[in-house]
Amino acid sequence: MIIEIADRTVEPLVTRIVESAHDVRTLLFSERIFITVSGDERCIDKDRLKATPGVLRVVDTGRSPYFLASRECKDEDTHIQVGESVFGGNRLVIIAGPCAVENLEDTLETAEALKRVGISLLRAGAYKPRTTPYNFQGLGRAGLEILGEVRRKVGIGIVSEVMSPEDVETTAGYVDVLQVGTFNMTNSALLKRLGRTDRPVLLKRGASSTIAELLKAAEFIVYNGNPSVILCERGIKTHETATRNTLDLSAVPVLKRLSHLPVVVDPSHATGQSALVPVMSKCALVAGADGLLIESHVRPETMIRPGDGDQALLPAQVGSLIKELRALGRVVGRRV
Repeated sequence: MIIEIADRTVEPLVTRIVESAHDVRTLLFSERIFITVSGDERCIDKDRLKATPGVLRVVDTGRSPYFLASRECKDEDTHIQVGESVFGGNRLVIIAGPCAVENLEDTLETAEALKRVGISLLRAGAYKPRTTPYNFQGLGRAGLEILGEVRRKVGIGIVSEVMSPEDVETTAGYVDVLQVGTFNMTNSALLKRLGRTDRPVLLKRGASSTIAELLKAAEFIVYNGNPSVILCERGIKTHETATRNTLDLSAVPVLKRLSHLPVVVDPSHATGQSALVPVMSKCALVAGADGLLIESHVRPETMIRPGDGDQALLPAQVGSLIKELRALGRVVGRRV
């Protein structure tokens, strides 16, 4: 249950009415005041609650399980600023970089090359969840230190994955955006902890997850106090084997209709093929995406995990794609 109240003077009375629930908290969101209730609601007098002066509305979260992330709560788009980039306007923001931090030299060289072609946000993973223990798992804390040095030397923003609640505070000290990967979309302990950080969160859709499940995962973060969530469509598992995953571009307009949160698309992990990344990037722009997440490396053939190299563009190719996207953007009324 979520109760929207007119001002703080109503809070004590409403809190007394709902105090039998397991968890009652006050949330400030979009310049409005909500009292959120979780747990057993059977003892709450809902009629008395709705009749209380100063109560603007009572939301049944059984019917609206992602209310805070939805247009029902906030009709206007949420804009999230990261450095000079803004997610959620009429502009397409491009994040690019290697899947994993492998060493300082390659990461630094890639960041410098991407910055020259206009990229202001570098994606690189210090922690890498894998489907087998025999694949490279990332450098961990050493990888974060490399990213911190790259950010200092190049002057580029950093997007990197966090995998556990215990790593959130440390990772936030090195990066500008905390990424939740597809394997952790349903990690509620991690999502709750991310709700207590001041860093924007890029939340990837689970490979077998529905759009509603993605929005409910985002709700965990917003409910716990962090409204800066960027949704990411990265392809879902289907019976098709021609691509690494199946890129669900229809998710972009559906998410934009259901939610006020910005939406980005990852055509690299979706297709798994560098040749398909440019065309799917253009499709994402036309579909209304607020950003792209593109794999890029100065020497893709040297990447530790071969599959990562197969989907990576050279920085020069990213530069060419940006020019094509800008031309297309002028046709459809979008800025890149």
